Amino acid sequence: MGIYLNPGNEQFVVSVNSEQYVDKTELIKYTNSRIGKDRPLICSSRPRRFGKTMAVTMLSAYYSKGCHSEKLFAELKISQNEFFKAHLNKYNVIFLDIQWMYGNALEEMKRNSSMKVVSYIQEQVITELREEYPEFVQDTDISLPSVLAKVNAMTKEQFIIIIDEWDCLFREDKNNESLQKEYINLLRGLFKGTPSGAFLKLAYITGILPIKKYGTQSALNNFREHTMVSPRQMAEYVGFTEAEVRAVCKEHDMPFKEMQRWYDGYYFETIGHVYSPNSVIEAIDSREFGNYWSQTETYESLMTYIAMDFKGLRQLIVDMLSGQRCSIDVESFQNDITSFNSADDVITLLIHMGYLAYDNKTKEVFIPNEEVRSVFLRAVKNDGWDEVMKAISASEALLKATLAMDERTVAQMIQEVHMQNSSSLVYNNEVSLSSVIALAYYSACRDYTLIREMPTGNGFADMVFLPKRASLKPALVLELKWDKAAEGAISQIKKKEYVSALKEYKGNILLVGISYERKTKKHQCRIEKAEM
Repeated sequence: MGIYLNPGNEQFVVSVNSEQYVDKTELIKYTNSRIGKDRPLICSSRPRRFGKTMAVTMLSAYYSKGCHSEKLFAELKISQNEFFKAHLNKYNVIFLDIQWMYGNALEEMKRNSSMKVVSYIQEQVITELREEYPEFVQDTDISLPSVLAKVNAMTKEQFIIIIDEWDCLFREDKNNESLQKEYINLLRGLFKGTPSGAFLKLAYITGILPIKKYGTQSALNNFREHTMVSPRQMAEYVGFTEAEVRAVCKEHDMPFKEMQRWYDGYYFETIGHVYSPNSVIEAIDSREFGNYWSQTETYESLMTYIAMDFKGLRQLIVDMLSGQRCSIDVESFQNDITSFNSADDVITLLIHMGYLAYDNKTKEVFIPNEEVRSVFLRAVKNDGWDEVMKAISASEALLKATLAMDERTVAQMIQEVHMQNSSSLVYNNEVSLSSVIALAYYSACRDYTLIREMPTGNGFADMVFLPKRASLKPALVLELKWDKAAEGAISQIKKKEYVSALKEYKGNILLVGISYERKTKKHQCRIEKAEM
């Protein structure tokens, strides 16, 4: 048993014995299904605090020859699988935590100026291989792929390679291209083509970023990638499912609806709602709901990214702060944190970092939940978006006035938001009017889901605020008019029967008509209860 070669199961023992452990061992069913198949290479990228490290320590505990884990897994879900024992502790495992090794390499470089990061990584593993296979590994060997190929040729033994924080060098030393290329070449030697195909039984690597692209191709395009944009078979194992959160809340006597309000929001089509594991566990452990997201070191970078000078980026952020979903192209992102060419690239990075959620079916991006929204709000505030902050600060009063059907106050407050934001946001048509209206109703995001151009009755309602599952507030149907009277907006809602698609909210729907006249620069508002 070594640090890197055939490690023990101590880390996973700690996880299993924790009070808030959630069983994700059925991930092993998927990794087992790739053994003996073409391209047994899996890359699972997900944000910090989404269980990456627990997954790799679990896989290591299951596969490694360096421990005996049958009793550890005996009460867990994977033990019921018919192939459970077929692969249990049967393989040579090489486990690399690149973040930890990178830090150690930097310390070693202080003492030895000739040492390089990638050389250090290889040297550490080769030292343990030399102890295990002294007759095959020489003191002069410096290439890890070559050593593994040689051991395989002599013994026919294969290896499972597990890497945590595989993308660390791209994030921590983002401008060091020579280091990154040297590292990619090491990964190519380990994973791409012959002779790696002979010595490799399975590879599982995890990090925040998908595998970096060079031009239109990936440097390691033989990996099966599972990302926050497209989790595929890994969707169930990315975070906590709603069923798992309900069970944890019941076990620890925590209110599920409040957990839902704070941390629900990520969504994968195949499994439904997904929660950040760290946030749920922290809330249970502290018995308090709050923002645990900003405690990750990526918060500081959020301010840097949302302040980038790309056309349309600011508008996208404002629209999402106001609860809207925005269409973006995620395909051009180069999977690093330096090669940005558009607002879409920045937004795609924020999806991979967990600051935004993505609906693969509609190709839309949005802020997932109240916890992450509060981080965006803090970043915007600290970055000096004063006019946006004024609108957000007033939004609670605007929502109250709307629910109280106070037409004059609603019109006046929207007028103020318009004047505050006219210098930074375009405001010359109904589309831009809806952006400002959505921002003005920022606080509604806690209790409502905003849908723009919702198909209802005989047309499309401009904006519909649907109460979230935990809310008792009325549904809101907003129709916007440009250079026309607000009464016309209410008439259109009725004439086209927009409320017919909202039958489940019968008796609890407000119709809101808002208009803007360019000559006078005045807003009008009309509010009625729907008659059904």
